[in-house]
Amino acid sequence: MNYFPLILSIIAGLSTLIGILFIYIKIDEEKLIKYSLAFAAGVMLCMSIMDLIPESISLLSKTYDKNLLFIYLITSIIVGMLIPFIIDKLLNKNGNELYRVGVLSLFAIIAHNIPEGIVTYLSASINIKLGLSMAIAIALHNIPEGISIMIPIYYGSKNKRKGILLTLISALSEPLGAIFAILFLKGIFVNKIIGLILGIITGIMSYLSLIELLPKSLKYKEKKKTIVFFIIGTVFMYISINLMK
Repeated sequence: MNYFPLILSIIAGLSTLIGILFIYIKIDEEKLIKYSLAFAAGVMLCMSIMDLIPESISLLSKTYDKNLLFIYLITSIIVGMLIPFIIDKLLNKNGNELYRVGVLSLFAIIAHNIPEGIVTYLSASINIKLGLSMAIAIALHNIPEGISIMIPIYYGSKNKRKGILLTLISALSEPLGAIFAILFLKGIFVNKIIGLILGIITGIMSYLSLIELLPKSLKYKEKKKTIVFFIIGTVFMYISINLMK
């Protein structure tokens, strides 16, 4: 068995933990929270529009014609948006907005990382060079994903261990996808299933970006600077996505 693709998936996943380091940055707490939330919102929205939707369309087009493809894509996105909406309602009892945003981000990123781990493993199994470049790009965009979990959970709960643990769980979901590929896929890539999953993840991340992360970041002062960090997050993810091509 070739373990290198699995090692790449593990490294890419564990890069999420770099996001933990941002709680040690010597900056005003309010600024760190609002800028990190805005940055994460830009990352998630760009990922949804520039990466997940095109990849979902590409995969679904191999099974369905244009009309059915559109129906399945829109349906999967709506289902994805309903998932954090329902979780949001269940978590409202907690009463802590920051903590709730962190938990929602955790669910979204785990849902995203598992198929990403599958893709990384399969790509590296076919072509080591392709797998390596993809792992580097994924590692880069996993850093802001770690920030989007660690910052709100840490400042929302004031519990550093909880923030680190939940960020670690998110990080491990990437190699979990690779292990799933090893055990069950065995070289078979189920296009329509992955395509629908990516559509659902698009809905989850779009909801989080536009309904949770960005509005929460704009509740603080200096809204123009906050928008700048949203744009920086978008540009960062755009560059990261293009490194994968």
